[in-house]
Amino acid sequence: MDLATARQHIQASLERMNALYGKIIFDEWAVLSLAAKHGGVLAYAGPRVENFRANVAADAEPLRVLIAGRPFAEGDFEFAPEAGGTRYDALLKTGTASFLVCNHTGRTMVEIRADPRWLKAQTVFFELSEKFRADPLVA
Repeated sequence: MDLATARQHIQASLERMNALYGKIIFDEWAVLSLAAKHGGVLAYAGPRVENFRANVAADAEPLRVLIAGRPFAEGDFEFAPEAGGTRYDALLKTGTASFLVCNHTGRTMVEIRADPRWLKAQTVFFELSEKFRADPLVA
């Protein structure tokens, strides 16, 4: 899948999740690349346009700890339950060297999951993961 298609899938999925949940689940998301030629950030949507890139490493730390040493294939995902503030709440492997990170800058996954509507919304996140499993991002 190309980046434009990936962005469309991500945006549509997040909108569906918000509709099922009744409010915004993630107020920012980014597609990050481990490939140096891209400078790390392939796409970003959210409130921190000016300083997002400068904080990527620190904001990814809770998720990096959770997945350290584990095999992680395209379509695999993880949530950082107590990552607060600008620390990323969710990570989804989108391609060989790329990841989607999602965050709510005002709530943690513990708070988001406390609402029973999360159960329906999370199925959309799973469906998104399966799209990347079947057709990984090539960027």
